[in-house]
Amino acid sequence: MTIASILGAIVIGAVIGAIGRLLLPGRQAIGWILTIVVGIVAALLGTLIAQMLGVQTTPGIDWIELVMQVVLAIVGVGLVAGLRRGTA
Repeated sequence: MTIASILGAIVIGAVIGAIGRLLLPGRQAIGWILTIVVGIVAALLGTLIAQMLGVQTTPGIDWIELVMQVVLAIVGVGLVAGLRRGTA
């Protein structure tokens, strides 16, 4: 794992997490660092699920994989926000 791949994961995670957070209705009581972490986890899980389902890797943007990642980010942000609301 190189520095470039780690930075790439952080950037992609930030984008996926931010998209998931923006698409989730209402206000989420989580910070941006936690949003990025949720986004990274959603991106990794989305890629894993896409590979397990046999979604083909294509040149350019893999739209099916991207949709899976965003949906997982929405669910993740919702779960984390709900858990944080319950403990506050």
